[in-house]
Amino acid sequence: MLIKKSVRQKIAAYTIQFSLLIVLSIASMTTVLAQPGAKPQTSPAPTGPADVRARVTETMVDETVSGDAAVEKMIAVYSPKVRDLDVVIGRLKGELRKGGTGAGSLGNFVTDGMRWQAGLKAGKTMTLALMNSGGMRRSAIGEGELRARDIFELLPFENALVTVDLTGDQLKKLLETVLTSNEAQSGARIVYKTTPEKKNEAQSIKLREATGEQEIDPAKTYTIVTIDYLYNVGGRYGILREGTNMKALGITLRESIMNYVKSETAAGRDIKANLDGRFSLDRTSSPTETKPE
Repeated sequence: MLIKKSVRQKIAAYTIQFSLLIVLSIASMTTVLAQPGAKPQTSPAPTGPADVRARVTETMVDETVSGDAAVEKMIAVYSPKVRDLDVVIGRLKGELRKGGTGAGSLGNFVTDGMRWQAGLKAGKTMTLALMNSGGMRRSAIGEGELRARDIFELLPFENALVTVDLTGDQLKKLLETVLTSNEAQSGARIVYKTTPEKKNEAQSIKLREATGEQEIDPAKTYTIVTIDYLYNVGGRYGILREGTNMKALGITLRESIMNYVKSETAAGRDIKANLDGRFSLDRTSSPTETKPE
């Protein structure tokens, strides 16, 4: 089949848009929990060589060949959404990276955004925001313009924000789990050491409040924000289910972080790669070398 250059360019443009359409479709269908794999299909045994006869013809494809109306209609629907992914929503000063205790500056960025958004939705300050590092699917975001696609690639799952009330005793146990699991949090300062077995062990846990660092009151009730996945998954996060007054905030994690970036931009502030000591390694008490945050 002979294809003119101008037509090849048009086909290439359609191919790019269609590929992005597939990406968007996959993202929209992604669920929080993994779906079971399909059972393999058994192919029928061959019955013998088939007598296949084929004829090959060449057709000139040029501007006189009309486009496929169904495909063009489908592309027209999704093209604006594809373009929206390239919209600049903010600017990043420094590189956001995931790794080490607390999931690094990338974990700080996400949990700070969660805490901000939940505070607006609930009408009160959140004591703590909690996010698992595995839910953040990029290891780094480079300095410069922040685009919508960066947040989509970072947070592809349809996780939603939920708040839950915990006692001080439950909150402290949760933060100890956050430390040992290398998860991300916003709202607390954890000073820790490493053991000879190369495990992290909390030495002190305090809450960061407007008036300064405060001890956790075991009998007091604190409201935290996390994602529905962690609330429902159980296991080491089963303590979340022991809390009370769980509320869905009606907004996804991805939307929350997008809103956070846009809010900072509207206020004339860049997003900064922030390592602020919320996880602090006590090297004098640690016999082994460990990467803080």
